[in-house]
Amino acid sequence: QVQLVESGGGLVQPGGSLRLSCAASRSIFNIMAWYRQAPGKQRELVASISYGRSTRYADSVKGRFTISRDNAKNTVYLQMDSLKPEDTAVYYCKVDSYPTDIWGRGTQVTVSS
Repeated sequence: QVQLVESGGGLVQPGGSLRLSCAASRSIFNIMAWYRQAPGKQRELVASISYGRSTRYADSVKGRFTISRDNAKNTVYLQMDSLKPEDTAVYYCKVDSYPTDIWGRGTQVTVSS
């Protein structure tokens, strides 16, 4: 069973930037994605990327966030720029898998002055 470890979260001021990383314990050929869950809200897709680097973004982050992956390092990244208070959430890494998707434990991102 592959394991995912997220890092890079923290406290940042509005307008600032953070880069999240998610390292997998072995090679991943499936879609990798970032989700987030704010207090009292459902978990939502932020961005996803295929092995061939096709990407998809939530409308709320388009133009501000960039997802990328380094297949040699089994790692997916989320570069977050122009952060807003509404981006505050726990960010989770996910790998599409059968029969059950694989999730990381999450990393907290707080955007506040």
